This record gives sequence, structure tokens and C-alpha cells, in this order.
Amino acid sequence: MPSEPSEFLPVYLRWRRPVEVAAWIALFALTATANSVIVTLDLQRTHTPFDPWEPWAWEWTSNMTILALVPLIVLAERRMPLRFGMLLRHLAGHVAASIAFSIAHVTIMVALRTVIYRAMGFGYDFGPLPLEFFYEYLKDARGYALIVALVAFYRLLLLRTQGEASLLDAPDDGPSLEATDKPQRFLVKKMGKEFLLPANDIEWIQAWGNYVNLRVRAHDYPMRSTMAAIESRLDASRFVRVHRSYIVNLDHVAQIEPSDSGDATVRMKDQAPVPCSRRYRDALKRVVAT
Repeated sequence: MPSEPSEFLPVYLRWRRPVEVAAWIALFALTATANSVIVTLDLQRTHTPFDPWEPWAWEWTSNMTILALVPLIVLAERRMPLRFGMLLRHLAGHVAASIAFSIAHVTIMVALRTVIYRAMGFGYDFGPLPLEFFYEYLKDARGYALIVALVAFYRLLLLRTQGEASLLDAPDDGPSLEATDKPQRFLVKKMGKEFLLPANDIEWIQAWGNYVNLRVRAHDYPMRSTMAAIESRLDASRFVRVHRSYIVNLDHVAQIEPSDSGDATVRMKDQAPVPCSRRYRDALKRVVAT
């Protein structure tokens, strides 16, 4: 069995989304502030005429636009992950995504600067479009690559700390100890160690991008799989699909709470709620009744 997670990890995972959002906002706010000061000093050093608010307008419109586009870059990395054996296959896709990212960045940034300059009583001149876009793309391609690398590293670190599950491989010699089509155990790799996770300990399974999360005692073990693939490998008399993104283990279900909309909430024995959509509600009832 996997060792119990540290006290910090479950708390962090519970607040993971707000922490990630706050980290991105802090990163780009600090970058915009630092760049504004640097550009101001450079303009003063070269005796270039400018209004004090201009460097701040340039840097904040650029960085806040990139910040708004970060979710799209994260989505691109999720769909085209950086992994050995897949880099060349996904390279063209990332180049196309970086061009689209740069076009969006420049378009929104110029629009924001135009509004700010007009509010200050001036006109904004972006310059020759082909030349300026090429210049901006050189910077945006670097920024896109850095964000993708940062997201990939963060995901890898999180998976290694959280523990990543997989199906048991068949032995090199001799028959498998158990049927691989209906596995009774999963292999969990965590912090350089390997553990066996009994399938019956899994309370529910949730879709998570290119992964599914195996929930065990308030801890998630990500596994690279689609919901359809993992559902086909599980014991159908025990694991039941209740939602497009959820599969529950009936041994851990306490009750089913219907709603007026036709959907329902599956209440687990630890009182955790799992959504049950109308599409799967009748099938769940039939399985529970047998």
C-alpha cells in the first residue's frame, strides 16, 4: 500500500487551483513592474523623451495579455505534452500554437494601448505591422516555450510527489499473476518508490485532462488513461460510470441523492459528493438493485 501522504500535500491539492492562479498573477505582476522600471531607466539613460506612464502602459498591457492567454498555453501543453518520443510529433503543433498565441497577444495588447493612449489624449503608433509582428513573435515564441516548459516541469513534479498510477506490466517470463483485463491491483510510483494499490481501495475515478485520478482516502493518484479505456478494464459489477467525468466504486457508496433536475449526487461513505448525471442515473440504479 502507498504510504500516507504528508500533511502538506492534501492541503495543497485542496487549494491547488487558487494557488496556481495566484502564482501566475504574482509572476506576471512582478515581471510587469520590474520591466516597467527597467524600461524607464533605459529611456532616461539614453535621454529619450517619454511620459512617465508610457513604460508602465507598455509593460502592463503586454504582461496582462499574456497572463490572460496562459490557460490556452496550458491547454496546448496538455494536448501536446512534452515527453520523450513525442517531441517531434508535437513540434509542429506547438509552432502553430505559438504563432496563434503571438497574434492574439499583439492584437489585444495593441488594442489596450490604443485605448490607454486615447484616454491620455494621445495616439498610439504600433509601427510597421510586418516588422513589428516579427519582432514581437521572436519574443512571444521564447515566452511561449518558457511557459510550456514551466507547465511541463510543474506537472512532472506534481505527479512525482503525488504518486502516479499505472497498470501492472506483464512479467518478462511466465504468466501474469493476475488478469490484466480486470486488474485487482495498480502500480503506484511515488518519490522514487513503488507501491501496490488494491483496486477495491479506489473510491472513485475522475477525468483529469490526459489523466484519470484514482481517489483513495482523500488522495488522488493520477494515471495516464482516458475514462473509456479505464472503464473497460475495471470490474463492471463494482465500478460504475455515473458521469462523463466520474466512475464510482459501489463498495464505497453510502447513498444516492436525487434532484429535481433529474440528476443526482452520489454520497460516498466519507460524505464526499460525486455528481451523477441523468444519463447514467438509471443505469446506476439498476446495478445497485442487483
